[in-house]
Amino acid sequence: MSDYLAKPKSAPRGGILVLHAWWGLNDFFKDFCNRLANEGYLVLAPDLYNGAIARTIPEAEKLRTKLKREPTSEKIIGALKQLRRETEQPIGLIGFSLGAYWGLWLVDEQPKTFAAAILFYGTRGMKLSETNTAFLGHFAGTDEYVSDSGKKKLEKTLKAAGGQTSFHTYPNTRHWFFENDRPEYNAQAAKAAWERTTEFLKNHLV
Repeated sequence: MSDYLAKPKSAPRGGILVLHAWWGLNDFFKDFCNRLANEGYLVLAPDLYNGAIARTIPEAEKLRTKLKREPTSEKIIGALKQLRRETEQPIGLIGFSLGAYWGLWLVDEQPKTFAAAILFYGTRGMKLSETNTAFLGHFAGTDEYVSDSGKKKLEKTLKAAGGQTSFHTYPNTRHWFFENDRPEYNAQAAKAAWERTTEFLKNHLV
């Protein structure tokens, strides 16, 4: 299996499902899982591309078009079931771009499952009417992939469903600003987003 599991050194304080961006489950996302494990969480990242990795936007677009709804949804739900078998602690969700899109789909399908969900520069329309999930969003100041209207609509939907919601927009950044293997990487914004992420997890995965 090409899924990635990162375990903490002691008993986990919670489980986290990580959904990668359209590049695939590359070294950045595996390292991100390791960083979360160092914070005390059991982390599982399913490989939505079955080992394929994109290094350019055209390659990523090609891989994304190959994703089929049913096998992708089954893979994500299977990973969630595995994570829940591994720990009885509260479960969180973190999605990047494409992964955020699928993560929001999963919250729509299972609105009572996650204690916390963190979105990195990703949105989608939702039918969500009620949820126990708390949401944290990290968004770029300039983003050709995420519209301001889409972001505002999502924030309104999540709040109306009862989810504690906090969205942050980082000035002078672009899509993928958190990923240090991308030219869009912004170290200052990434540091702030990481600190907000770990604080959010400590407050909600309890």
